[in-house]
Formats: sequence, structure tokens, C-alpha cells
Amino acid sequence: MENLEEQIKELQKIIDTYDNIVFFGGAGVSTESGIPDFRSVDGLYHQQYDYPPETILSHSFYRSHPEEFFRFYRNKMLFPKAQPNAAHKKLAELERAGKVRAVVTQNIDGLHQAAGSKTVLELHGSVLRNYCEKCHQFYGLDAILNSTGIPHCEKCGGTIKPDVVLYEEGLDEKTINAAVRYIHEADVLIIGGTSLAVYPAAGLIDYFQGDKLVVINKSTTPRDKNADLLIQGPIGEVFHSIQNP
Repeated sequence: MENLEEQIKELQKIIDTYDNIVFFGGAGVSTESGIPDFRSVDGLYHQQYDYPPETILSHSFYRSHPEEFFRFYRNKMLFPKAQPNAAHKKLAELERAGKVRAVVTQNIDGLHQAAGSKTVLELHGSVLRNYCEKCHQFYGLDAILNSTGIPHCEKCGGTIKPDVVLYEEGLDEKTINAAVRYIHEADVLIIGGTSLAVYPAAGLIDYFQGDKLVVINKSTTPRDKNADLLIQGPIGEVFHSIQNP
């Protein structure tokens, strides 16, 4: 098996060769910014909460136990001090260089945009956007951070809901269609920091018909066997080593 240095050289060659690259990423892209992957459950969640994260972050739980939902959401899903890491920054640089056409992300933290990426398709929404379910007034992150219990709209008193896709909710059709188009038309698809376990997002990979499939992830994924280049290592370290064209 090639060592990491040789694999990064091969990735560099692919990036130098192609200028229609799409990046598809997940939680592993943000863990190096200090944002934990809540699916990698350690006993901590179960000590503090009576339900598993997937249950708390479901639409039905949000409706039936809103106070418990927001307690978990504030404690475990919001990281306002998190900063973009080397992977976020390099992808933004490669977009400016005309190499990366789009970032398709399962993350909800807004770090790709904070790093400077312009074309970012957020499959699961963003913690930075919140809205009143009654009058649709928009609110930023502070409305959630600075409230206690169930956050209420200052205009009409309605509940402020995070613009994130909860379990049991459908993905935004416009975002899905755009992601499908970019992936289908890409010459290179780089999958990074995701185990490809969450559907329907992971199913978007099926639309790729380009030349090179690259998979960068610490653990194995269902697409490893299809990859033209497989790198099992920290994504931040990998992208930190990539030189701009």
C-alpha cells in the first residue's frame, strides 16, 4: 500500500490536471476544527440525556419535547468559536483558482463559507440560519445562543426553529437538484471526512460519472473499492500538503 506522502502526490497530480472538481464532505471535515461527530457517541451523551442523539434530533422529538431538544441542540450542536481548518481553507483556495466548482456538505456549521468558499450546497441546512415558524422572521445564531428554553420570536411569539434538516424531515429539493447537477457533471469527485452512512445524502454519489473518484477518510467507506485514489488519513493534513496550481 502506498504511503501517505505518495498518495498526496497522486492527489496533487489529479488536482493539477483537472479543473472541474466537486468536493463531497461530512463530519470528519469539521472534527479537526473541534466540532465532534455526534454519531461517534461516547458514553457522555447517555449520561446527560435520556435519549440517543438521533432520537433527540428528530422532527417528532422536536415537536413533542422541544425544551429537551433545545437543551441538547445548544450543548452539542453549536460551536460559535470554531474556526476553519486546513481542509476548509484549501478548498476555498482551489475554488478561487478555478479548480473546485462546488462543495457539497452534510455539515451545518458554515465553516466552508467562513473559509471563503462561495458555491457551498448545505444538504442538511445551517445552524447560522433560524426562522420563526409562525411569521418566518429570520434570526441568526445569537437568537439561539442567547435564549433559554424554547426560543421565541420577538415579533409574534412563535417558536424559532433552526434551519437544519432533522431526522424524519426531507432535504431541500433545490439544494438536492443543484448537488446532483454538480456531481453528475464533475470530472473529479473528492469524498472527504464522511463514512457515507447517512442517507439520502450519501446516495448522491451514485450520480458521479466522471474520470476520478477520490476518497479521503480515516475509516473505511462503502465507496473505497470504487476509488481511483483512496487515502485513509486526516483530511486536514492531506489538504494542508496540497499546493495551489
